[in-house]
Amino acid sequence: MPLTTTKKKTVIEQFKTHEKDTGSPEVQIALLTERINALTEHFKKFSKDHNSRRGLLMLVGQRRKLLNYLRTKNVKRYKQVIEKLGLRK
Repeated sequence: MPLTTTKKKTVIEQFKTHEKDTGSPEVQIALLTERINALTEHFKKFSKDHNSRRGLLMLVGQRRKLLNYLRTKNVKRYKQVIEKLGLRK
């Protein structure tokens, strides 16, 4: 269940830090969040798809690592990403 190119471009436009940015932690976290949300919707319909569930857990772990990295490097940017994506309360 990959993201469509149009969806990916809109996410990159929202979270990019400069003109040609596609790989900053903010963009990567946003793209992972979109994939996680899509898989979560998938599991509401297919609850016994355990292979995809493993992939979901790997994506969540990767996003967690990127969030930890961003928190150690720049707390302000970390809080902005959390606020935009609505990941924490």
